[in-house]
Amino acid sequence: MTKNASETYHLRPLHKADIATVAGWYESLDDLSLFDRTMRVPVNHEAVEQSLLEATGVEGTSGKCWFAIEAERDSLCGIVGLENVNAINGDAILALFIEEASRNKGIGVRSAALVLDMAFNQLRLNRVSSFYRTDNEASRKLTTATGFRKEGCLRKAWFSGGKYIDMICVGLLQSEWMKHRPEMASQLSVATRVKFGHKKSGGWSWPPVD
Repeated sequence: MTKNASETYHLRPLHKADIATVAGWYESLDDLSLFDRTMRVPVNHEAVEQSLLEATGVEGTSGKCWFAIEAERDSLCGIVGLENVNAINGDAILALFIEEASRNKGIGVRSAALVLDMAFNQLRLNRVSSFYRTDNEASRKLTTATGFRKEGCLRKAWFSGGKYIDMICVGLLQSEWMKHRPEMASQLSVATRVKFGHKKSGGWSWPPVD
């Protein structure tokens, strides 16, 4: 993260009003093909709405827990969350999307760390997984920075741009996160901070508040 903005960003639950913004992001075929291996072409507003309206929490059967990332109120710059939340096995999949103008500011790694805190300390998960294309350098750097370990490579598992690309599988255990967390926090500038909500969030901030 070479460019650090001196700003505070906020995570909040997704709102229906966010759908138009997210649908606009999904119009970029290059971004979409890196973010979601199940989508091959940009989808319409209704398809995005159907997907996001299921992501209001982990209650019920949706198994999704997504948050909007805001620079200021109603100024959306990304989404981050957990997919396939499984309370029985204690695991989930971390996913993140930062809009193009907000990249390389340290927002993604801080947002991911905050969601990992929630996953392990609020949802009582034992592991979090993630997957990315082998040519997705941004995801490799982010998962490495947050302590994920490479667990495997699914050969030619991601089709995009007329070719099959290897998919990297990474995982992070709760015990590994607790060990890695202090070192990671010490390396991140406090000039850029991500926290839950627009009010005081106690310890729910990254980097953490002492």
